[in-house]
Amino acid sequence: MESGLASRTALGVALRRAVHQLADKPPHILDDPIAVPILGEKYRAALADAVARKDEPGSKVLRTWVVMRSRYAEDKLAEAVARGVRQYVLLGAGLDTFAHRNPHPNLRVFEVDYPATQEWKRSLLAQSNLPPEPHITYVPVDFEQQDLAEELARDGFDFSAPAVFAWLGVIMYLPLPAFRKTISTIATLPNGSAVIMDYALPASHVPLAERLGRAVLEERVKRIGEPFQLFLTPQQIREELAAFTTIEDLDAAPLNERYFANRRDKLRLHGHSARIVCAWR
Repeated sequence: MESGLASRTALGVALRRAVHQLADKPPHILDDPIAVPILGEKYRAALADAVARKDEPGSKVLRTWVVMRSRYAEDKLAEAVARGVRQYVLLGAGLDTFAHRNPHPNLRVFEVDYPATQEWKRSLLAQSNLPPEPHITYVPVDFEQQDLAEELARDGFDFSAPAVFAWLGVIMYLPLPAFRKTISTIATLPNGSAVIMDYALPASHVPLAERLGRAVLEERVKRIGEPFQLFLTPQQIREELAAFTTIEDLDAAPLNERYFANRRDKLRLHGHSARIVCAWR
């Protein structure tokens, strides 16, 4: 992230969520009636272009992963809420819309992101005439200058109560020390807490054909100032999450069985480059 600038990759993610609503056949993996309205008039042309390119291999692969990981996180959140969890933290929230379609009346949502990205999101909400959500708390954090735990506590987060943290599409942009610092913060929370995140495998663990495709994506995000930095193996993930008691770490095959079975549009996950993990305290 460049100082003072909103995240451009967050816009790409939001466009893919919106394309899923417009271009993919129901039932949608992620039902998100806010995904299109939040982009407003400002991004109407960008959305039209993204819809026109919906069948391009790169577009379809990324869109499928984006909507799946949000659905997976929200499914895990629902499990936690059923057990009494009342706090949900979106780390690197970008233009996430969960707080505006939250089905859990007693759940408080904290959105953590760079100040510029949050200002951008709030301006889009205002321009789109979307109503404010009373259960959302914005926590602007400059991760190079501020401490996550201190800023969450300042905005009313209760560290004595369990919480779920969704950390989607973020950790690959972080240096390892920053990743570890955040994990150590989450690991201080009581039993019943969880962290959900996706991660990318090192190139050495990815088939050659897929490695070439990922190199194109890596170059693209590097050019816009948000380069990939962190790649982990499943073994390394288990080591980094040693403070957690239960870990579900999934690749494409079980996720396809869970979310994409019997779809007539053949929307499904491909490749071996990315995985998603849910770790419980």
